Amino acid sequence: MMGTNLRRKTEKNDAMEEGVAEHNHIHDKADIRGDEKNIAILFFLYLLQGIPLGLCGSIPMLLQNRGVSYRQQAEFSFVQWPFSLKLFWAPIVDSVFYQKFGRRKTWLIPTQYMMGMFMLVLSGHVDHWLGKENEKPNIEMLTALFFALNVLAATQDIVVDGWALTMLKRCNVAYASTCNSVGQTAGYFIGYVLFMALESAEFCNGYLRSVPSNEGILTLPGFLYFWGWIFIVTTTFIALLKGENKEKVGKGEELNTDIRHAYKLLWDIVKLPSIKTTIIFLLTAKIGFSACDAVTGLKLVEAGIPKEKFALMAVPMTPLQIFLPLAISKYTVGPRPMDIYMKAMPYRLAFGLIAACLVWITPYIINNGQVPMYYFIILIVLYLIHQISASCMFVASMAFFAKVSDPAVGGTYMTLLNTLSNLGANWPATAALWFVDPLTLRQCSTDASNDCSTLAEKQLCTSTNGGTCIMQLDGYYIESLLCLIIGFSWLRWGKRKVNFLQARPISAWKINLTRQNR
Repeated sequence: MMGTNLRRKTEKNDAMEEGVAEHNHIHDKADIRGDEKNIAILFFLYLLQGIPLGLCGSIPMLLQNRGVSYRQQAEFSFVQWPFSLKLFWAPIVDSVFYQKFGRRKTWLIPTQYMMGMFMLVLSGHVDHWLGKENEKPNIEMLTALFFALNVLAATQDIVVDGWALTMLKRCNVAYASTCNSVGQTAGYFIGYVLFMALESAEFCNGYLRSVPSNEGILTLPGFLYFWGWIFIVTTTFIALLKGENKEKVGKGEELNTDIRHAYKLLWDIVKLPSIKTTIIFLLTAKIGFSACDAVTGLKLVEAGIPKEKFALMAVPMTPLQIFLPLAISKYTVGPRPMDIYMKAMPYRLAFGLIAACLVWITPYIINNGQVPMYYFIILIVLYLIHQISASCMFVASMAFFAKVSDPAVGGTYMTLLNTLSNLGANWPATAALWFVDPLTLRQCSTDASNDCSTLAEKQLCTSTNGGTCIMQLDGYYIESLLCLIIGFSWLRWGKRKVNFLQARPISAWKINLTRQNR
């Protein structure tokens, strides 16, 4: 009995010592010496991940020029789903691997090889599937293939998120968020903005050529062929030259688990008290921004801003998205990365009110479809300010996720937190779009009793003496005010919860594992 008690006491002391060591280690000051190559590798892996994401943004533009219906565009939009569904196979990626080859490389190498081969196959047939001359685009084939490509990209994301936790020294794991943000943005910029510019004959003839041509400098088959080989060649180098540094992982953190146990671990993560609080936090944090983020752009276009000119605003925003995380990361590397998140939040909430004012004055500025240059300058400056606050919150949250994620199930842990963060942005945006019309007050010009609240009433108004539905109060403004009130009310609660979560020891974020499971 004494021996049992002594053993339990020893194990408890070991656990306490390990917990203290982990707690102190995670709060060490960042020191990138020795991690420079690892940071460069992570950046490049995230850049590769952004290429198919950018292409999936480019394809709808190409399809639009080929006269496809919006229903077909909606069908193709399913290619974006894998990044929202990857949580379902993340435990498999974490639990099934070949020990001698490496836990992360077991998945990374074949996944990136398949991505490269997919691109090579697409390069030979994509023109036909997009529809040449009088041919109709094969939306079903394009959707299936790009969906599969994004499944691979989402799998690569799981692997790289997990590998980042052990590739970098523990005191530098917050740099993983910078690599993620900068690398993925750079890849998306190449696959979307750069490709669309160089694929356009008008852009190339106007800015890059002295002799006009009917085609752009780049073609989609050529772009896919080039990056297909880049994937294959660089993956070969990683397979041969980059090992997994298991010595950087604490005792018992890298686990050999079966698939069933991996899903049990996922459930165990969700049951952690710290994670329960985090779930509520992430699912409610962005309610205050929903009207601004989801509706403002549409309202500006509705007010008269040409869609193509509004889309060009992405060009000055993209470099900012690349360089801002680099500047912000030095403030998020430390024990309290979410302090930056909470400091940026009031400015982002206030921007919602500014955006509503901008929407209100826009119809008075535009004259016969002509938008003054000074208006675009103001618009770009305001969106740059918005991007700063949004980037602060994104980088801070990613740094926090990297800090608290248990490397034992790193890919699953990071994916869970990222999924919750994405859901916390998606459902308020959907709700904001959904409630604009119900909150909008209208009245028929020829029938005061008709509030034009339904399609039937709108049709009745227009068919009665040529009436029109006059907007008395735009629901967008009501939403903007409600979001502002909800956002600042939430901020008081959120500050307390952030302080609580950041004060928790690292052991509070780890799963209790028996020695048999290690």
